[in-house]
Amino acid sequence: MIKVAIIGASGYTGSESIQILLRHEQAELTYLTALPEECGAVEDVFPQFKGRCPLQIEPLDLDKLSELADVALCCLPHKVSMGFVPKLLDAGVKVIDFSADYRLKDVDVYEKYYVKHTDTENLMHAAFGLPELFRERIKGASLVANPGCYPTGASLAVAPLLKKGLIETENVIVNSVTGSSGAGMKPSSKFHFPNMNENLFPYGIGTHRHMPEIEQIMTDVVGKKVTVLFQPHVGSFDRGILSTVYCQPKTKLSDEDLSKLYHDFYQDEPFVQVRKDAPAVKDVAGTNYCHIFVACVKGKIVCFSAIDNLVKGASGQAIQNMNIIFGLEEALGLK
Repeated sequence: MIKVAIIGASGYTGSESIQILLRHEQAELTYLTALPEECGAVEDVFPQFKGRCPLQIEPLDLDKLSELADVALCCLPHKVSMGFVPKLLDAGVKVIDFSADYRLKDVDVYEKYYVKHTDTENLMHAAFGLPELFRERIKGASLVANPGCYPTGASLAVAPLLKKGLIETENVIVNSVTGSSGAGMKPSSKFHFPNMNENLFPYGIGTHRHMPEIEQIMTDVVGKKVTVLFQPHVGSFDRGILSTVYCQPKTKLSDEDLSKLYHDFYQDEPFVQVRKDAPAVKDVAGTNYCHIFVACVKGKIVCFSAIDNLVKGASGQAIQNMNIIFGLEEALGLK
């Protein structure tokens, strides 16, 4: 039985991780931590777990962590996480980090979009945790960088085309819409209910931090530089991301060609479903699945994907990575 700690357990991803781990047959939740003002009985912080999880959320004690856990899901914010990850690794636990602090391999790119990086040594050794594309790198890793939610959906949508070299690598356009949970649990005026309800708006125009991450993944898949224009939006629903990716084919492809390519590419992937029609966020809500549809439209290839941003885009993918690290059946706790 794998003993699992959650560092920063009081947010949305902490709650989702608890939910999944409570049904995991070969993992046990043993330790939950948060800032002192966010601590308390799990059933008081998250009433949905009343009678289901007897643990307390408490301040982090590294000695206790070392005794109680084999792996830590680090649900801390960007810029904060890299201050804790070295200590977690030194405590002898494997770490799956939810922040962006170990995703971008180019330190200069990270520092352009975030802050000065203070743990470049561990950054060099972190495995990027998108299993469908980089599974072999994840096996046995001590530190896994859990991908961002937007990069997960967008990259899975276009990966088969990139892998086969079938599209131009310049000017790939990614247009995505996420639910309001993508902004996290901390309240803000923009996401206050009267402002968010029945609303849809773009944000991060030309500056969103996931753009260089999407480019890094796609470049890694195809083996040459991919240039991406990424534009996110947020809509008045709780959870999910719908992404549309526009590509220029190098050669003429039919819808039948695309369907066969995608079915062949993902035939052994337990959490990617290639559909006959366009996906919807409600179809994947609460699951670790990515639904994909691809079509030829006016000489372009248009790829659609839908994921749950809190599951396949965060906690579910982290536990999928945990299963791979420890050599377990990949879908444990997730189907």
